[in-house]
Amino acid sequence: MTDTAQPHSDLQDTTVFVLNGPNLNLLGLREPTIYGSQTLDDIAGMLEDRGQELGLEIDMRQSNHEGHLVDWLHEAQAVGAKAVLLNAGAYTHTSVALHDAIKAIKVPVIEVHLSNPHTREAFRHHSYVGMAAKGTVAGFGANSYIVALDAVSRL
Repeated sequence: MTDTAQPHSDLQDTTVFVLNGPNLNLLGLREPTIYGSQTLDDIAGMLEDRGQELGLEIDMRQSNHEGHLVDWLHEAQAVGAKAVLLNAGAYTHTSVALHDAIKAIKVPVIEVHLSNPHTREAFRHHSYVGMAAKGTVAGFGANSYIVALDAVSRL
C-alpha cells in the first residue's frame, strides 16, 4: 500500500491541481445565466496561459464522483503539489469526506465558485469545503479560477 500522506522526493512545487466536481463538465450548456458560457476546456486554456505567466503548471481534472476528488486531494499531497483549486460543485454543500480530505493534507486548498453561493438558494450558503479550505474565491465567473491562481502564486 502506498502512503499518500507523505510527499515523494520528486516534489512538484510548481504544480497546481485544479479539481472540478459534478456537472462542471456541462459548463457552457448548463444554466449559462448563472455559470456563464465558457466551457471547462475554455477555463483550462485560461489557466494554462496564466499559469505560464506565473511559472505554474496546471493539472486540470473533473469528475462527477466524490471519491475521485478525495483521491486527487490525497494525490496532490503525495506528489507535493503547490496548491489545489477546488470547485466541488454541489459536493461543496454536502461532503464531509471532502472536508476531511482537505483537513488531512498540508497542501493549501482554495475553494472556487463561478457564482456566489451566498446570493443563491439557502442550501448553498453552507460549505463543508470552505470550512477546511485556506480561502474562497466566488462570484467572478471563470475569472474566479484566475483570481485563485494569482493568490496561489503568492503562497
